[in-house]
Amino acid sequence: MIGLLTGMIVSTETDRCILDVNGVGYLVSASSRTLANLPSAPEKTRLLIETVVREDAIQLFGFLASEEQEWFRLLTTVQGVGAKVALAILSVSTPGDLVLSISAGDKAMLTRAAGVGARLAERIVTELKNKVGKMPGGGGAPLGKVAGSAVGSVEADALQALAGLGFRRAEAWPVLSRILVDHEGASLDKVIRLALKDLAR
Repeated sequence: MIGLLTGMIVSTETDRCILDVNGVGYLVSASSRTLANLPSAPEKTRLLIETVVREDAIQLFGFLASEEQEWFRLLTTVQGVGAKVALAILSVSTPGDLVLSISAGDKAMLTRAAGVGARLAERIVTELKNKVGKMPGGGGAPLGKVAGSAVGSVEADALQALAGLGFRRAEAWPVLSRILVDHEGASLDKVIRLALKDLAR
């Protein structure tokens, strides 16, 4: 199995690149985020590689950062998320984005990726919400508090109110979490007011 390739960039396309390693050209699929950060041809680069062996093909998936590779592995454990869909998700979301969106139950953020519909986004959130705390981008902070809040709680009601005002759950959740820690026992009105002040900056 190939775990790492170091060579010269020959060319890049929308979803893959060719890496020349000692005269052998490897076709490596990658997220648009990774491809955008590759050096221009014919400069040298190093890619972490995830090798996927199927009956009809051997595919190489490349990553500049181990964090993205770890998320690729985790995402592909979800039924319905193949390598192509995982790369599509990583093309529109950083590891930090994924930690926040899954923890906050923000399915809309996941559906921005090609191939991810509402049902698959629901499955990703359900299956991974208890695993994101250990993933890169989490910063070791306690996660999932808001996602698991009882309906009618200050957290859930504040999130719903902010969503109605056009704020994404993944955007509002970290702000709300901080406010609820700093102002324990605050009323819903006060929490929303403080959150709006913070989000307006």
